[in-house]
Amino acid sequence: MNGIKLLSGLLLILAVNSVQAKKVPTQVVYRFDDHRYLELKGWNCEGELWYIDTQKGIRSNPVGQFYRVFTRKFVHPSERYIALTGWSAGGFRVSKDYGQTWRTAMFSPGPNEPDEMNQPPSEDVISFTVVNDQGFLLTKKSLYMSSKGFDDPRILPGGPGIPYTASDGTSHKIEPRAPGWSWGMVYMTKRGLEESKSQFKAEWFNLPDKVPEVKNYQGWDHMRCNMDAGK
Repeated sequence: MNGIKLLSGLLLILAVNSVQAKKVPTQVVYRFDDHRYLELKGWNCEGELWYIDTQKGIRSNPVGQFYRVFTRKFVHPSERYIALTGWSAGGFRVSKDYGQTWRTAMFSPGPNEPDEMNQPPSEDVISFTVVNDQGFLLTKKSLYMSSKGFDDPRILPGGPGIPYTASDGTSHKIEPRAPGWSWGMVYMTKRGLEESKSQFKAEWFNLPDKVPEVKNYQGWDHMRCNMDAGK
């Protein structure tokens, strides 16, 4: 009888150890400041991405699975508009309400690149900076930007719309019922903007030619991830 009890105890210990060994690791992969950070839950630096703001009590899930950390320079003092990209920098998950809800933002169609492609090769990406509710993806050949952090009031419900003249001389109007991309939801270069009717919307006026300087940033300038976490 004692032998059976001993064997049962050993099996229980082995079962508990097995469960503990398989527990998916969670690690902080980026800090914006002392109360906002990103957690990655998964093996080999890939998995679920979580956004946490301890001051506002926000815990949200920008990417449900298969997120791989962005390895290039990443500076993000912006708080209302939060934009994240991953390892390949092929698109963005953005929040316009301090990280409570998330949507997908993409590169605009059209000739953003010198070769007429709409997005840069992953290997050309140098850095991603998000400041003053605007994102800036710097590459070896171009600077991609989201719009400034507001929608042109002329195309909000009840607005008069925006009349404009296209490059072929024809007259058109951007109507409130079909305003196009809302602020922060698309990234393009100045080259791409020249081919887009967004150029007539106020949130795209007077864009900079370089990434704005960020001073006294308290967060990390790169994501950090331990490939051996949980092993």
